[in-house]
Amino acid sequence: MRNSNEFNWPVLFAWAGLAVFGLVAIYSATQGEVAQFLPDYIQNNFARQTVWVGLSLVILVAIQFTSPRTFQGVAYIFYGFTLILAVLTIFTGVEVGGGRRWLSIFGFRLQVSEFLKFATVLAVANYLTHKRDMSANNFKTALTTILMILIPAVIVILQNDTGTALVIIALIPVVLFWSGLPYGISLIMISPAIVGYFSVIGIPFGITAAIIIAVAVLFLQKSRWYSLSALVLGLVVIIGTEVGLQHILQPHQRARVEAFVNPSLDPQGAGWNVLQATTAIGSGGVTGKGFMAGTQTQLRFLPEQWTDFIYCVIGEEFGFIGSTILFILYSFLFLRLMMMASTHKHPFAQLVIISVTFLYFTHFVINIGSATAVLPIMGVPLPFVSYGGSAFLANTLMLAVCLNLDLNKRSFSIYR
Repeated sequence: MRNSNEFNWPVLFAWAGLAVFGLVAIYSATQGEVAQFLPDYIQNNFARQTVWVGLSLVILVAIQFTSPRTFQGVAYIFYGFTLILAVLTIFTGVEVGGGRRWLSIFGFRLQVSEFLKFATVLAVANYLTHKRDMSANNFKTALTTILMILIPAVIVILQNDTGTALVIIALIPVVLFWSGLPYGISLIMISPAIVGYFSVIGIPFGITAAIIIAVAVLFLQKSRWYSLSALVLGLVVIIGTEVGLQHILQPHQRARVEAFVNPSLDPQGAGWNVLQATTAIGSGGVTGKGFMAGTQTQLRFLPEQWTDFIYCVIGEEFGFIGSTILFILYSFLFLRLMMMASTHKHPFAQLVIISVTFLYFTHFVINIGSATAVLPIMGVPLPFVSYGGSAFLANTLMLAVCLNLDLNKRSFSIYR
């Protein structure tokens, strides 16, 4: 490896720590007493994940010997290729749980949307880097960027994977803000998510959030027009949320939202997952019940405990101490990546690293928020910890590229 002394080894150690955390939790969630409640293919999750971790490590190392300009050169090709695969998945993909998210290739199931996220990051970063003014305040630049992100998001929605689509859409204000969009306009762009969240809890909360955001925009932009626009947008979101809940969402989708607000309304139905998840985490106490000793985990009360609710396994069996260590590893990883972005001189590298960091952070917040009843259940995995070969490989590929860009920050000049 070139310049191995300059390689960001702490980030690699954080990756390894999270991978070990995941393997331990997956083993506990699929072996022992709980195995009697699981089919054979679920019991094999630990072995498969171990193989994916090993393969990902090999790819991570191999990526470090690649020229950093390669990632710019293949950005649009990778983007177009994954878009085509994602569209094919809608029509020919393997149907699981009412959605077609996996494409079967030579007997292996590949979740294309995991790679599509990174392809979108590379393509958008490459596009914004080649704009002369490097400012998303330019309307055409901003509109093109938004379309480049919305197209894959819509395709993923058609695969019935709303959680991943929301993660992709969340990139819009991040990349535009990092490219020069003013603070106030950035706040307006993320306001629908904020107002929508509080509107689900209650209309008065949504109205309060809309007013606070409008005042904040007035303070940041010094413009009554922008402030009024933010307020009108907030009111539209409030109305849209209420209409969506009452007339657009399917019964099972509406039940998930209602269970988020008050899981005790249907404890044996829609509220079951939330109640079992919070019970598992709360019962862990300070030190936890011990490895493979969690009753909620081993008696199979937790849904999808090897993927979406794997944090509950950690909370129950390793308690507050285990959860804290996990939080420290993630916090360390996020901070190191932010430092890598801030010290790099090339705008492409900056945008890629900051976008990847945000993708990890969004997955982290949504997954743990769903497990702790802070957010509605969206089915988003925990990076490097949840079971899933495609997700682990895609997340490691993103991290490998970030490490490569950081390793070559001196030679990756903006002037050539």
